[in-house]
Amino acid sequence: MERIDVAVIGGGQSGLAVAHALLRRGLRPVVLEASDRAAGSWPHYYDSLTLFSPARHSSLPGMPFPGADRDRHPHRDEVVAYLTTYADRLDAEIRTGCRVTAVRRTGDGFAVELEGGDQLATRAAVAASGTFGHPHRPALPGLQEFTGQVLHAADYRSPAPFSGRRMVVVGAGNSAVQIAAELAEAARVTLATRGPVKFAAQRILGRDLHFWTARTGLDTAPLGRFMARPPAQPVIDDGRYRAALAAGRPDRRPLFTGADGARLVWPDGRREEVDAIVLATGYRPDLPYLAGLYGALDAGGNPQHREGLAAGVPGLAFVGLEWQRSLSSNSLRGVGRDAERVARRLAAHLTRR
Repeated sequence: MERIDVAVIGGGQSGLAVAHALLRRGLRPVVLEASDRAAGSWPHYYDSLTLFSPARHSSLPGMPFPGADRDRHPHRDEVVAYLTTYADRLDAEIRTGCRVTAVRRTGDGFAVELEGGDQLATRAAVAASGTFGHPHRPALPGLQEFTGQVLHAADYRSPAPFSGRRMVVVGAGNSAVQIAAELAEAARVTLATRGPVKFAAQRILGRDLHFWTARTGLDTAPLGRFMARPPAQPVIDDGRYRAALAAGRPDRRPLFTGADGARLVWPDGRREEVDAIVLATGYRPDLPYLAGLYGALDAGGNPQHREGLAAGVPGLAFVGLEWQRSLSSNSLRGVGRDAERVARRLAAHLTRR
């Protein structure tokens, strides 16, 4: 069995950041990426996606986000190109097409099992596989009985296939509002939410919101340890989304209460035929390979950790979890800080052993 220092599971922004941090401590990580390139989930997001943070606040350690306009909000494809270049410049072994199926405890570390049957022996492991592979599909009233099309935001790319159709988008977060507003340019769209949509201004006193979260310390405050579950995030808006909802494109309604075939039942009793529902209901940590590792996950499949270090599994760490340590933990601007902390503690653990 091949032996390595640290297995980093996932080659997106989190995996690349922690590989960079491990290299700085003299360790030789091997990044195991299931897809054909080290760009994480970014190539699979919807076509019009742009970062919420401007370019000046959207970099991994050691490589600023390129471009002369530091205040622009980079497009999805720019992020893919940035991560691909970052991976190319990183002096770490990155193996694409390597899907991890299981991690098992051994006497001096872990055995990492790959799809196809190969195994690696590693002294430590970092789960950096993100959430995109585990879309959250809540049990909504009537959803099982609905006979129209149901898709998650993970499957949505553009409004073109839905032109002229009757659509319902479920969710009150950034992706839900963005997708609903985009679809409303080509279809009749309702944004269905459990409560009012909450907005946060993109610019305050002439400065981007992320300038203020950094200046006040909110971006880095270690609040994650006090949260049983990540709080709902407001929709970051420069004014266009609030205006779109005010104009009824899309219109917003309380969540439907049931379904009758292809018709949804609204709280006021109306029944309306709908072509498709888009669930913009978020994601959960994608960690099926840790299911057999005692102490790594709780009964709901969520990682048991303290600021990224597995609570009951020495040598195992997580990077890129939402609110792992702070507001910015699972973002381009913040994952590097968490990666540094995890790499430092893993290096100390391996030194003690």
